[in-house]
Amino acid sequence: MGAQAADGAARNPPESTVKYLLLMQINNAILDALTEQEREVVMTGHQAFLKTIQESGEMISTHALGDPGTSVTVTTRGGETVVTDGPFVEAKEYMGGYYLVDCESKERAVELARMIPDSRIEGLAVEVRPVMFSAGSDM
Repeated sequence: MGAQAADGAARNPPESTVKYLLLMQINNAILDALTEQEREVVMTGHQAFLKTIQESGEMISTHALGDPGTSVTVTTRGGETVVTDGPFVEAKEYMGGYYLVDCESKERAVELARMIPDSRIEGLAVEVRPVMFSAGSDM
């Protein structure tokens, strides 16, 4: 892991690796209470983390998600499909984004999650969950 090809590009991880989703749990009240300096630490921390997992070859993708207040939920009630505004459950915390990584073990995935700056802010969290199925052009 982390080996580089002759051209300097990171090599793909070995086939014995496992994909993990590192889910960043966000709470707007906590984020709003951060100082400008603390927000800068979070942003530069994410940049450094991204560089680390790109160079190690463990990164598959990452996405930041919009505020759940802009989402809709599709469900079935009484045999009818219903679309409602907002997230499925009302909570202060919500999934703000994720990193999809390919690494050698759950322990390594936890080690990576600890590098994400959100995990060091009281009240925020990074959930580590194994991926059970993958499909798509970049899988």
